Amino acid sequence: MLIATGFYSGYLPKAPGTWGSLVGLLLFFLLHVLSLPVYLAVVAGLFVVGSFAAGEAEKILDNRDPGVVVIDEIVGMLITMIAVPVTPLSMTLGFILFRVFDIAKPFPVNFFDQRFHGGLGIMLDDVVAGIYSLIILHLILLLVF
Repeated sequence: MLIATGFYSGYLPKAPGTWGSLVGLLLFFLLHVLSLPVYLAVVAGLFVVGSFAAGEAEKILDNRDPGVVVIDEIVGMLITMIAVPVTPLSMTLGFILFRVFDIAKPFPVNFFDQRFHGGLGIMLDDVVAGIYSLIILHLILLLVF
């Protein structure tokens, strides 16, 4: 439950996904010093561990995709920030973009949200939202800056 709830940040009042995304942003700030291959390996490892932890939390809580499970938002946020410079603007844009895609669930985010269940299902829609956010964030940074 510690991992699934993002060190219990998922239990904070109102909008647990937002709290989880903030934990992901903080984790990015700590991990951004890693080389890209090591950073990607950490994200991949968190995805695997998070899938297992989210699935177990779902069983413990006897609830499909419980709101307190925020490891998916943490991983999605880390994906959003791949190879992004650490500036207040880029971190803010990344956070906003990820929250928009995570909440709005445009296709294929909604496809993964509806068709996959268990820990993998919990994780996949946020991975896709993170990929969308990553692409848009890099385009913004490239075109505007």
